[in-house]
Amino acid sequence: MFSQCRFAAVLAAAAILSTTAAEAQPAKSKLDDVLSRGRLVLGTGSTNAPWHFKGADGKLQGFDIDMGRVIAKALFGDPEKIEFVTQSSDARIPNITTGKVDITCQFMTVTGERAQQVAFTIPYYREGVGLMLKANGSYADYAALKAAGSSVTISVLQNVYAESMVHAALPQAKVDQYESVDLIYQALESGRADAAATDQSSIAWFMTQNPGRYKDAGYGWNPQSYSCAVARGDQDWLNFVNTALHEAMTGVEFDFYAASFKKWFGVDLAPPQIGIPVEFK
Repeated sequence: MFSQCRFAAVLAAAAILSTTAAEAQPAKSKLDDVLSRGRLVLGTGSTNAPWHFKGADGKLQGFDIDMGRVIAKALFGDPEKIEFVTQSSDARIPNITTGKVDITCQFMTVTGERAQQVAFTIPYYREGVGLMLKANGSYADYAALKAAGSSVTISVLQNVYAESMVHAALPQAKVDQYESVDLIYQALESGRADAAATDQSSIAWFMTQNPGRYKDAGYGWNPQSYSCAVARGDQDWLNFVNTALHEAMTGVEFDFYAASFKKWFGVDLAPPQIGIPVEFK
C-alpha cells in the first residue's frame, strides 16, 4: 500500500512539473508566424486620400500604405512582401482581435478606450485641425482671421461638434456646416467662406493637388495621434513594429519616410539630428 501511494505521489509531482514546464514555454509570437508565412497581412482602408486610396492603376497607395511597406521591408528586406486587406473603419479592431490581419494601419486615432482592446504602436503621425485660406484671399494668416472676429465665416464638415471645434480657435467666427469635404472647399473657393477648417493632413494633401492656389493659416489645434494597432499580449511583435516605425522616423529608413511625407503632405522633413538621439535629450 505504501509503495502504491508513493508511486501515485511521484506521478502527481511529475504531472505538476510537466504542466509548469509547459506554462514556462514562451508563447509563439505573431512575429514568428509572419516570418514563416513570408508576407505581412495589413488591414487598411481604400477610400481616404492621402492615407489609403486606389491610384489610377487600381493599386493602393497613401501614407498608411507606405507605413505598411516600412514594416514589410523591416521583416523581409522587401517592401512588396505585403498583402492588403481592405476594411471599413468599424472593422479595424475586430479584424485584429480575430486574427484576420497581422496589423492595422488606417489613420487610427489613439484613445484609452481603444487601447483596452488592442495594443497601439508608437505614433507615426500627429493629426490636428487646421485652417486653409485662398492664397490671394483677404486674410493673410490665423492672426488676421482671429482679429477679424465675427466678420469671418468658416466652412466645416457637418457634425455635432463642428461649431465648438471652430470656436476653440476662432471664438467669434460664423460657422457654416456642409455635408462633405468637397463642399467646404467649394465654399472657400466661391468666397462664401473665408477659410475652411478640416484635418491638417487633408489641407496639406489638397494644397499639393492645387499648388499656389491655397495656403495654410499657420495654426493647428485638437491634436490626436495616429498609430498602427496589433493584438494585445504579444510584446515581441509590438516591439518589432515599434522598432521598424521608429527607425523610419529617426534612423536607417528615414529617407523613405521623408519621401513619403513629402509626397502626401508636401512637407520637407529635416533629417534627424546626429549625435545623442533626440528622444533622450
